[in-house]
Amino acid sequence: MDKGIAAFRIAAHSAPTREMPARLLTDLRGLMLEGFDGDFSDDDWEHTIGGWHFFVEDRGSVVSHASVVPRMLEVDSRPFRAGYVEGVATRPARRKEGFASAVMTAASAHIRSHYEIGALGTDLFSFYERFGWERWIGSTYVRRTNGLFHSEEDDGYVMVLRFGASANLDLAAPISCEERSGDDW
Repeated sequence: MDKGIAAFRIAAHSAPTREMPARLLTDLRGLMLEGFDGDFSDDDWEHTIGGWHFFVEDRGSVVSHASVVPRMLEVDSRPFRAGYVEGVATRPARRKEGFASAVMTAASAHIRSHYEIGALGTDLFSFYERFGWERWIGSTYVRRTNGLFHSEEDDGYVMVLRFGASANLDLAAPISCEERSGDDW
């Protein structure tokens, strides 16, 4: 069976963090640690919760996940309500089965329905491009209490999902996010 077609037959569940049982959140945290080979900090976890979760379960265990959390981005000083994607992971033994495609299809649809733009930080560009995401080529900044800080290490690693009010944004314009603990982007 073609893996691209299989992705559309996999149903992703969704729920806000506040409605997820403790057992499921514990399972998600374990998935993040496994999916990121142990490189998933407490800050990363805090960034992952507080929004909507999209996940696939198999035999009582979460095998793939993505979350969308609300953030405020500015492009050329124009604010946009953003759905920011965090915690995208699939259990290593279950990769290449269409699960990540299913959760990203659901997460992208959620963003289009509830926000003005989508954003995420990654180096896996070709995966996200399949869902309409584009690489931001402009400079990235972080809004801090004492002004804008150029986050050069993030330049070239931010992707956006443009639609509606954000459809015609210049991908070469400066983009900024608010400061937060851990990785800002």
